[in-house]
Amino acid sequence: MKIVVVGLGYVGLANAVILAQRHQVVAVDVDARRVEMVNARQSPIEDAELEDYLAHRELDLRAVQASPEAYDGAELVVISTPTNYDPDRNYFDTSTVESVLADVAAAAPDAVVAVKSTIPVGFTDRMHQVHPDLALVFSPEFLREGKALWDNLHPSRIVVGGPEHAAKMFADLLAEGALDEAPVLLTGAKEAEAIKLFANTYLAMRVAYFNELDSYALAHGIDSRQVIEGVGLDPRIGTHYNNPSFGYGGYCLPKDTKQLLANYRDVPQTLIKAIVESNTTRKDVIADDVLRRGPKVVGLFRLAMKEGSDNFRESSIQGVMKRLKAKGIEVLVYEPNLDERRLFNSEVVRDFEEFCERSDLILANRLSPVLAGVEDKVYSRDLFGRD
Repeated sequence: MKIVVVGLGYVGLANAVILAQRHQVVAVDVDARRVEMVNARQSPIEDAELEDYLAHRELDLRAVQASPEAYDGAELVVISTPTNYDPDRNYFDTSTVESVLADVAAAAPDAVVAVKSTIPVGFTDRMHQVHPDLALVFSPEFLREGKALWDNLHPSRIVVGGPEHAAKMFADLLAEGALDEAPVLLTGAKEAEAIKLFANTYLAMRVAYFNELDSYALAHGIDSRQVIEGVGLDPRIGTHYNNPSFGYGGYCLPKDTKQLLANYRDVPQTLIKAIVESNTTRKDVIADDVLRRGPKVVGLFRLAMKEGSDNFRESSIQGVMKRLKAKGIEVLVYEPNLDERRLFNSEVVRDFEEFCERSDLILANRLSPVLAGVEDKVYSRDLFGRD
């Protein structure tokens, strides 16, 4: 089968690799560097499994820059282009997906189209009206940054919403490429869209809950770790997804929670709004706690949300950074994956020893062994040494 995968981010590249194990896959992206790296069998994303599969596995995969000709002869098109929620306009920008759909409708109208990008509830049905002849389905992605291919090889579940024949075909392809069997759920398009938003908002709620527990402990001189361990011994709660941080961030949780809240515009709610607002409050709490320590120069150790990821998108430590700078604190940044010399008008320090020496206090959303020699300077709410 000839398959076109549009977008070479975490979602797109992981899906391209999964499908290229048994099918001819053309990966499309607007970024020439990503295209070049994939063709050289190098991963443009920090992900151990992606790096291994690209370098050492036999894959029928080539990458090209975006053009309508890329869809010629495609039997399946997987769309994984970036989308984002604009809180000021209360609007979810799906223009990249809509543009690809228009190109596919013109160049490969008989193809099954599977949308993997995050979209608002009702988007797929609306696109069915615009392109009534396309076999269009939506399949939510459940992956972790730095573990994108692993989570596709060992899926927790496969969900596809839309016309049954097209949905089953795509679900079968995903299952075919996986190493483990997983539950398969074929649903309506709206239901599949809602599954993605509600699943990620629940995870954000859990992060926010343990962060607020930690905020209370900070304010009252209580040992957060002991409280969290005691709470987690209840099997209904468990000991997973409970490690405090500076707040949730990354590709999915911030935009998905805000998008779900926007979908509630005509439905009474209090909890969904509280989850979104809690993340802002947590950054305030962290910044205030740092300021109470009286540092003149604060160093940010890494911008990524967690170990093994190179994604800085909406990372919570950047939110803390902006709050500290607003109070006149000098901020230094140590991030080996950042090419720029300055970030939000703060100096990016390349040398780790210089960074540690110049920083009065070092903020680390997640601890790392390389900080072992400067523990007395490190500020982190990472209690368990895991994501």
